[in-house]
Amino acid sequence: MKFGLKTLLAAAVTTALVGCNANDSTLNNSDNTASTLISAAQSTERSTANQTRDQYRNPVETLAFFGLQSNMTVVEIAPGGGWYSEILAPALKGQGTFYAAHFPADSEVGYYQRSLSGFKEKVASDERFSEVKITEFSPISHLDIAPASSADMVLTFRNVHNWYMQKDHQGVLSAFKAFNKALKPGGILGVVEHRLPESRDSADQKRSGYMKQSYVVDIAKQAGFELVAQSDINANPNDSADHPKGVWTLPPRLALGEEQAAKYKAIGESDRMTLKFKKL
Repeated sequence: MKFGLKTLLAAAVTTALVGCNANDSTLNNSDNTASTLISAAQSTERSTANQTRDQYRNPVETLAFFGLQSNMTVVEIAPGGGWYSEILAPALKGQGTFYAAHFPADSEVGYYQRSLSGFKEKVASDERFSEVKITEFSPISHLDIAPASSADMVLTFRNVHNWYMQKDHQGVLSAFKAFNKALKPGGILGVVEHRLPESRDSADQKRSGYMKQSYVVDIAKQAGFELVAQSDINANPNDSADHPKGVWTLPPRLALGEEQAAKYKAIGESDRMTLKFKKL
């Protein structure tokens, strides 16, 4: 008997969601969540460019691994242009609560201002985003991403290296503590990050855009989290994590332009850790 891709994916997502760690107050609505995640990812309202990246980012499988359910209160950290938000927002709409912890409105950084403005325009004009609550996040100065102890899940996608590359690395621990504060006891922190091989010099974290998994796990532990699961959903064995311009050498940035572009496109996007933590 043959099954369509949507049927197979729904079965896989439902299996991943059933038994996922969730607070006792959270209803088990895995069937509904599987359907809404798949529908959001396959929506014709998503651009072709965004859908093309699904093969590297695996959003449905990743969110299922983290245990997302459609009636949760979820915070996405630094959503940028809303790539993940356009899946999370409709999946949570009507049943859950979605906080998008974006760049601070008082930031003097031009890129931050443009990114925030673009996201606000999307929220105001796109019905999928009609229930999104925008809050502010900066790893040192703006830490109130949601009311304390209100969130079932906090999600951060490829952000840790940005905080690490800032002065003295202080923002990484500060950020993880803010996530802990927002979560309910037993709440889930989901982290996806470019992965640096453990054999490499830790100094490479400062300039490559890749982070050691051991470092991320240690920081999370310091902030009051326990690692409960890890996955290779977003792994890429073709990525050596050793490129002339760091992770930005690879797609979609292709920092070298046309120089060896075919080589880096063949590698694809970066090798990534996918880690699931629980608030102690």
